[in-house]
Amino acid sequence: MTDGVYVYAILRAGTALPKGLGGVGSPPARVRTIRQGPLDAVISDAPPELRARRRDLLAHQELLMRLTDEGPVLPMRFGMVAPDEETILHQLAAAGSRHAATLEQLAGRFEINVKALPAQNALAALVAEEKDVRRLRVAARRRPGYEASIRLGEAVTTALTRRAAAAGQRLLRDLTPRARAVAAGPAVPGCALNVSFLVDRGDSDTFLTRARDFADAHQEHLEVRLAGPLPCYSFVSSEARPAPVGGA
Repeated sequence: MTDGVYVYAILRAGTALPKGLGGVGSPPARVRTIRQGPLDAVISDAPPELRARRRDLLAHQELLMRLTDEGPVLPMRFGMVAPDEETILHQLAAAGSRHAATLEQLAGRFEINVKALPAQNALAALVAEEKDVRRLRVAARRRPGYEASIRLGEAVTTALTRRAAAAGQRLLRDLTPRARAVAAGPAVPGCALNVSFLVDRGDSDTFLTRARDFADAHQEHLEVRLAGPLPCYSFVSSEARPAPVGGA
């Protein structure tokens, strides 16, 4: 059971809400705004039994993306619930100048997330370029066995991870000058790089093309996964977020 007020975003006061969109829940909750000075919070009643269902995740994301068409948005991650409207208004009043400055920073910009993982289909290149892997592979063929297979497997994994990490840092250095800000994401198992970039709306296609070109040119070292344009989740301070509930 979930009580309280679901919070989607903070906006400049007077920003229009997109028509025809509901919020999370089934049926979709009615979305509304509450105002404190120069800021609006986009909210709805929190649905009971809130969970990270695909339907609700998509509703949350679509609403935020539509809001970005109307002006800068401080997006909340899925599952942010405040006890009541008074709590949100108090928070807006206490942090109004900081939120206004962040909205100014995010105006006309998107987040693009870049993850880099070790290449999984590059064994031929790995054997050709890595002396130790090549030596252990020859040894395993001459004297096959459990220990030889373990040593070869560990060497392959280590080399793939090291090559991906190095290429990931080159990718980071290549993309950073093309962004307004960079935010490191949390560690993701298997990922050599997890970084979000704040990119001008007009530059997002060029940024994505550059990242794809780098991925194509270095596909024997890493696999690049791109997500975006996204609401600027990674560029909102934790102080702007009510406590999450509902299994998010």
